Amino acid sequence: MTRASWRTRIGFILAAVGSAVGLGNVWRFPWLTAENGGAAFLVLYLAVIVLVGVPGLLGELVIGRRARTSTVGAFEALAGRNWRALGAVPLLASVVVLSFYTVVGGWIVRYLVGSATGAYFDAPAQYFAAIDHGLGAVGFHVLFLAVTAAVVYAGVDRGIELATTVMVPAIVVVLVGLAAWAATLPGAGAGYDFYLALDVAYLRENFLDVLAAAAGQALFTLSVGAGVMVTYASYLDEDRSLAADGTIIAGLNTGIGLLAGLSIFPVLFALDVAPGSGGPGALFISLAGSFASLPYGRVIGIAFFAVIALAALSSAISLLEVPVAFLVDEYGVSRGRSTALVGSGFLATGTVAALSPSAFALLADTIANLALTAGLVGFLLFDGWVLGRDALEEYELGAGRLARLAGTPWLYAVAFVLPVFLTFTFLSAVTTTAGVPVEGTTLAALAAAAVIACIVVLRRPSSVL
Repeated sequence: MTRASWRTRIGFILAAVGSAVGLGNVWRFPWLTAENGGAAFLVLYLAVIVLVGVPGLLGELVIGRRARTSTVGAFEALAGRNWRALGAVPLLASVVVLSFYTVVGGWIVRYLVGSATGAYFDAPAQYFAAIDHGLGAVGFHVLFLAVTAAVVYAGVDRGIELATTVMVPAIVVVLVGLAAWAATLPGAGAGYDFYLALDVAYLRENFLDVLAAAAGQALFTLSVGAGVMVTYASYLDEDRSLAADGTIIAGLNTGIGLLAGLSIFPVLFALDVAPGSGGPGALFISLAGSFASLPYGRVIGIAFFAVIALAALSSAISLLEVPVAFLVDEYGVSRGRSTALVGSGFLATGTVAALSPSAFALLADTIANLALTAGLVGFLLFDGWVLGRDALEEYELGAGRLARLAGTPWLYAVAFVLPVFLTFTFLSAVTTTAGVPVEGTTLAALAAAAVIACIVVLRRPSSVL
């Protein structure tokens, strides 16, 4: 069977950006920014993107292009059958995320329709409470999933590449327009202060909590840890600079996230809406409710939820592609049948999340962050201690002089520094969720010990360290 591939470099980049630019940017990012001190969260988020997200993204791209197969098969292809089980972690992460993602996608579709009719303008909180879970939420989850599956069914070049080449530029254009319009609102300056002016005291007092939230958001929004970038890189046919492509992908994604903040916070403060009110429903209650008070509120609502719908769809496509590619590559199942089988599974898991608020919260708030972090730690340790010199060789293929100079430091970082940091945030999230207070130094020591233990087991002669 001839394996699918990207037709153009820009097609691959926009597809990868489309995967990253999703609900993480326009739903989760503003909500978490508001709940974690505004600029305090933003500073740590940007630091994690640069120091952890980009190297981690490159680690996934290296594995995908080197193996040229799906996430689970990549580990076996590169290191033998005993490593196959490691690919189950990112595969599970993609399943977890998409199981609640399609539910939120359904909310967005419903709000897109509601913007045209003004259905939620009078009582946004009551409207959201009526539609967030239940049979109506199931129906819109099914609709959103069906559109996602149709694109994946069409294939890599005729479906995913074609769709994201249109959607990503559209997202940018609409967000730029919304940000420019938001800047004209009276009182928007207070929104910019909250979003961009750092409160050092708040950051000092809440550092670990904000760091854990920022790290989880960075991984979520870059689509690392779920095997998406491994799968997308496996469709690359030619030698090109992974360092350049990865930096472009991360830069575009981060820029769009910042644009989302510049669009949302001025509106909230201009209308005296408390940032962070509403939690995961903030986008659908606090912000959506403000449209009724604005001139041309229905037009603004349609534009806003249209861009969110495109962003959600582009990410959902990439998440669905991971298990579809697994069946195609590992078992020779046709793309059409694979899409139908996987789609049926998500029909069930998404229905559970749509009917049960507790199941939805567990998937979206806890399991997703933990699974993504665990998946990325596995990728990085595999790069550093199993592939070793082979990972560095793949990184350097097609790379320019500057990227080559960064190659060895990158491998050292992914081999030890980043796994320790990610394990630290993982343990911090687990202890916080469990309600067990543990000091930061103790967590750091435990993280280092856990990573060292993994290295002892994983290390191969090809390792450069």
